Amino acid sequence: MSSTASDGEPAEEAVDGRERRFRLGGFSDYLRFERGLSDRTLDAYVRDVGQMAAFADERGVDGPGGVTYELLRGFVLDLAEKGRASSTIARKVSTLRTYFRFLVDEGRLEEDPTERLERPRQSRHLPDVLSYDDVTDILEAVNMEHDLAVRDVALLEVLYGAGLRVSELRELRRSDLFLDEGLLRVRGKGAKERVVPVGQRATDAVRRYLRALWPELDRGESEGAVFLNQHGRPLSRMGVWTIVRRHVEAAGIEKRVTPHTLRHSFATHLLEGGADLAVVQELLGHADISTTQIYTHVDRSYLREVHRSHHPRG
Repeated sequence: MSSTASDGEPAEEAVDGRERRFRLGGFSDYLRFERGLSDRTLDAYVRDVGQMAAFADERGVDGPGGVTYELLRGFVLDLAEKGRASSTIARKVSTLRTYFRFLVDEGRLEEDPTERLERPRQSRHLPDVLSYDDVTDILEAVNMEHDLAVRDVALLEVLYGAGLRVSELRELRRSDLFLDEGLLRVRGKGAKERVVPVGQRATDAVRRYLRALWPELDRGESEGAVFLNQHGRPLSRMGVWTIVRRHVEAAGIEKRVTPHTLRHSFATHLLEGGADLAVVQELLGHADISTTQIYTHVDRSYLREVHRSHHPRG
């Protein structure tokens, strides 16, 4: 006999309904295709949010819009009362921060109820950074005889040349391109706009794509988006991730590379080249410079050289 939920609904259907109401499918797609998380880590994130959603559901809250700081605090206290390790609770709080920021960035919520939760102390794990030679190898691995090659080159050049998030790349419209000035208007997290420079190679690649392929792809469903799939619709997160992965594999690079790796490489290469951290913060669209500091993942020999060159007793 199958189990039933407290309202008489079969348990499986109740769980499925809760997952839809709390948008766990969309959150999972974001983690996989924009954050590039492994299946194991992704499952843990979704499981943590699902646990919070069940806690909320039991208290009559039927979606993320009804979740308050007080409810989340109750959830954390409930975990502690059940004897969960502090490291486990810290991880779950961190996951909930990611989840609610995702919903705010997607325009599903106006306020983040996790803002008042105590921040867990834990190390940040950085994705692998590509060398400049790695980036060059990826671009040179694009088979230019492929029908969509000019689009893929433009996409890769913009991801690396401007350090965009996947969501920002997908939001780019033709009206956001100021190619004569070498600038892009970018819609970042929280619907905040910024104007960022993009290099000559990326500019040339985008021009080539818009001239040679975009008109052929556009079939009236592009919504003005710059990067389209073969059906003429804006690329999905999965589509961007797949394009990057295809050319990484063609280049023979075995490390895990996602679109975020290109963003991380963009920031790291700027810092290695001597860029000021505050400038990189502006280019990345970070509200807090402490977030940008995770991109100061530069090799020790470079740090020693900067110290030797600029410190009076170096």
